[in-house]
Amino acid sequence: MLDADLFLELAGIGGVFVGFGALIAVRSGSAIQAGEINDVRWVATTAIWVVIAALLPVVIGSYGPVGHELWLVCAVVALGFLVVMTAVFSVTPENRADLADNLANTPRALIVAVMVPTFWLPFVVLIVALVVVALGLYPDQERALYLTAVALGLLMSALMLFVGVFWLRRRAT
Repeated sequence: MLDADLFLELAGIGGVFVGFGALIAVRSGSAIQAGEINDVRWVATTAIWVVIAALLPVVIGSYGPVGHELWLVCAVVALGFLVVMTAVFSVTPENRADLADNLANTPRALIVAVMVPTFWLPFVVLIVALVVVALGLYPDQERALYLTAVALGLLMSALMLFVGVFWLRRRAT
């Protein structure tokens, strides 16, 4: 029913991503560009959200709520954390600089081809899944929808980690 082990494993994977993000951040003593800082912060932000969202059903469920009551609380709290964490991430100077640089120097077609499927689509589906759970529109599917939202958060973190690892600025040695 709840599959606490599954949610704990997802939280563990998210924690590993936070660790990889931290390793990338401290990989050298030289200056880091705004885009690199931004990428590492996004990995950490989404991975921390995954850890929180994955642990919510386990922790809240231990107090007794079941069914829609459990998933409603989890979805609302997860949405709240997502809004706050995204807002904090969005207002950082590095994010603003990276966004301005991308808009000025990256072809629009490339932005659409890369950002829509790898970031915006999973992000929107994640939010929709949590809202559907909170509204109780599909009571028999609430666990699956919540799990989908957590998995999409992990996917977004993994994709940004992938981008960060393979497209880091090459430093002269």
